[in-house]
Formats: sequence, C-alpha cells, structure tokens
Amino acid sequence: MDKAIGSGQAEEWKSGWTLVLAASVGFSFFSVLLAATGLFMEPLSREFGWNRSLLSAGPAIATLITAVLSPFYGALIDRAGSRRLALPGIVAVMAATCAFATANGSPVQWIALWVVLGVLLTTIKSTIWTLAVASMFTKGRGLALGFTVSGTALAQAIVPPLGNFLIEEVGWRGAFVWFGLGWGGLSLLLCFLFLYDAHDRNVRSGKAPASRSGDHLPGLTRQEALRSRPLWQVAVSTFVVMFLTIGLSIHLFPILTESGVSRSNAAWLTSLTGIAGIIGKLATGALLDRFRPNWIGGLTMGVTAVTFFLLTVAMSSTPAIVIALLVNGYAAGTKMQICAYLTAGYAGMRHFGAIYGMMSALVALASGLGPLAAGAIYDRLGGYEPFLWAGTVGCLIGGALLVFLPSYPRWDAAESQEKDQVA
Repeated sequence: MDKAIGSGQAEEWKSGWTLVLAASVGFSFFSVLLAATGLFMEPLSREFGWNRSLLSAGPAIATLITAVLSPFYGALIDRAGSRRLALPGIVAVMAATCAFATANGSPVQWIALWVVLGVLLTTIKSTIWTLAVASMFTKGRGLALGFTVSGTALAQAIVPPLGNFLIEEVGWRGAFVWFGLGWGGLSLLLCFLFLYDAHDRNVRSGKAPASRSGDHLPGLTRQEALRSRPLWQVAVSTFVVMFLTIGLSIHLFPILTESGVSRSNAAWLTSLTGIAGIIGKLATGALLDRFRPNWIGGLTMGVTAVTFFLLTVAMSSTPAIVIALLVNGYAAGTKMQICAYLTAGYAGMRHFGAIYGMMSALVALASGLGPLAAGAIYDRLGGYEPFLWAGTVGCLIGGALLVFLPSYPRWDAAESQEKDQVA
C-alpha cells in the first residue's frame, strides 16, 4: 500500500511540479502589497501627513471585498477553469499595483486604489490556485497544497527586506512599480507556461465539453454541499480557529510586551512563528497524504490551544513562551491548507471553486472579526486573559469537529463508474 501511494505521488509530482511552482508564485503575488503595507507607512505619512488609521484602512477594505466576492468568483472558476481567469487577473493586479505610484495625497484616491485592488485581488486569491493543484493531485495532494499556500509565506519573508531596499533606492513610487511589474511579471510568465487544471487536461484529451463546465468531474452540487454535515463541520472549525488565531496574531506583540517581555525580545520571539509556519505547511501536507486527513487536520487545529493556554498561565517562563509561539507558528499557516484539502475530499471537484469560495469568504470574515473582538475584550475588560481562555477552549472545539468527521466519499469510484458508462 505505502509503495503504491509513494509511486502514485512520484508520478503526480513528475508531471505536476511545475504547476505547483506556478501556483505558489502566483499566490505569493496576492500577498505582496498586503505584506508591504507597513513599509510604505512612514514615507507616505511623511510626504502626505496621513495617519496610521487611513494607511491601515486600505488593506482592511481590500480583504473585506475579497470576502464578499469570493463565492461568486469561485463559481466562475468552476466554469472557466483556473488558467483562463488567472492570466488576465495577474495582468490586472499588476496594473493596479503600479497605480499606487500615482498617489497624490488625496485620502479618497488612496481608498479608491485599495477598493479597485480588492476587486482585482479576488482573481488571484487562494481559490484559483488550490483548485488547479487539487484537481491535478490526488495521492500527493496534501504536500502539493502545502507548497502552494507557502506562496504567502514566501511573500512575507521576501517582501520586507526587498521593499525596504526598493524604497531606499528608487523611492516609494518606484517600489510600487517594481512590485507590480517585477513580481507580477514573474508570476505571469510562470503561469503562462505552467498553469493548468483538470479542465485543461480533459479539454486536451477530448473529454470535456466546450463549455468547460465542471459537471464532468465527480463531486457534490452546490445544493448538496449546503446540506453536507462534513462540510459544515469543516466550515465551522475553520471559522472558529481562524477567528481566534488571527486575533491572537494581530495582538501578539502587545500581549508579550504587556506581560513584561522587552520590545526587542518580543520582536525576536514573534519572528519564530514565520519560520515555524513554513515547516508547518510542508509537514502537514506530507502528513495529510499518509494518514487520516481528519485526524491530522483536527490535531493541527486543536494543538493551537496549547499556545493560548501557555500565554495565559505561563507568561513568566521564557521556554513556555518559545514553545507557545513555535506551536502557533507551526499551525498558523496550515488552516487554509487543511480547509482546502478536506473541502476537496468531502465536496469533490465538480463545484470545488464555488464551494471553496464560500469557505474562503468565511475565512476572510473570521480574519477581520477576530482582531476586532480581541481589541474589544481588551478595551472593556482591561486585559487579554478572557480572549486567551476563549482561544484555549475554541481551538479544542475546532480540532474536535475535524477529528470526528466521517470517511471520505469514494469520488475515485464514482469517476471510474462514469468513465465505464461513457465507454
């Protein structure tokens, strides 16, 4: 069995590694400006006199817009396929990124630039890349998705030093242009050469109708997905854990400093989460392919409770803090990866774009509400302790929802039966 799985994974990677590379770099372009926002705050504030609230409002607005549009765009991906939408989407985001160089000091223009970017970012968010990779990988799907979603970690690691260098060398306007044309251009080239999905494969082999509808692929309809208990469990688990962990991530630095950790040590400690995040994505991907995915997903989600618990009861212990942040970092980057993997398993690929688009919308909503809730709890109660206790309990519940998922439907058997009927 293990040899058969390993052989299947090797065959998938042999033919699909370039797809994973293109999807990972393409997804990284989605995160470039979001990761670079802090770099531009000082030069823009100095030139235009803008406050941090205005400068921070743009990314929040863009994230909200992508949440609203994700389900609709996911349905469109199901019909058109990833390639047809990703290539023009990358070009549009390149132009929108370069347009930030035209900022003239008008707050209205600044917000308008982010509104336009938010609409266009929907065309290159996680749905389009995960659909392409999930549709082409079965045996090695977990690791393939791990590399794909690592694109955001790639951006978060490279953008700060690169952006700072560009701002110093060519100014903030030039930095926007270089990010748009340079990073976007590389993404466009790789996707033009290597991005495809099951739609494209079936069209080339003559198995798909010209409309490119996903009806020829096995899986649930959208109405069936709405009645699927396993998918609801995945959705609720992901929403709860994202709500709590994103709230923690945004407030982690003040949580540490208010507990007596110096600013320099807090900065060093929080950097550990980024390193652990990359390891977590790849390790979780490999584990999902070899063991029961609901157990791996549930344990990975649930173990985040350790972070909240240690930050509540053991803040005086440096080793405990390090363990808490390493655990949080390991699990932090895996939530969307686990969600995509389980959604593909329980929903199939027939309408994966629309179904996963709804999951992405819930994630974006949770990512926006979590930090607000943590801040409100701090303002009302004078500390983060109630939020940390809620995180301990909530992450355990989120993990348990995945552990108790039923077995996957047999989509491979359904697909074989369809092929036999056609033959």
